[in-house]
Parts: sequence; C-alpha cells; structure tokens
Amino acid sequence: MAVEVVYRSSRDLERLFMDKAEADRYDKMLELAEALSEALQKAVPSLSEQQVEELGIFMAKNRDTFAKAFKNQPEALAELGAEVAE
Repeated sequence: MAVEVVYRSSRDLERLFMDKAEADRYDKMLELAEALSEALQKAVPSLSEQQVEELGIFMAKNRDTFAKAFKNQPEALAELGAEVAE
C-alpha cells in the first residue's frame, strides 16, 4: 500500500494539491481575490456578490498582466482579451 501526501487549501477545502508550494500559491491567489472583491464592492456597490467574486478571482489569477498595465503598459490588457475569447 502506497502513501501519498496531499495538501489542502486552507481557503478552499475542496481543493487538494500534491505540492505544498502550489497549495500556498493558490491560497495567496484566493486571499488577493478576496481583497480585490472587497475593494470592488465598495467602489461599485451595484455589483452582485457573484459578480464581485468572479471579478476578484479573474483579477487575482491575472495579477501579472494587471501589474504590467498599471506600470504604464496598458497594451498588456490585450492579452486578457485573447484569453477570454478562447
């Protein structure tokens, strides 16, 4: 009988990972998504809870692209349009 070590996300108990670093990255992404969602909800209160959550997760998953755009490279956002279209 083989023994496997798996790691569970502390923020999403349904997700299991084979690598601790990957689980940590996922938790940090969810933490960022939560913070973004809170900021978006304050900025645009008319958004539904689901919309705010989806936007927060989308922005957190694409944080590098948004970081480039915020550093005077707005053309980086074109990458997001290509990914969404696929």
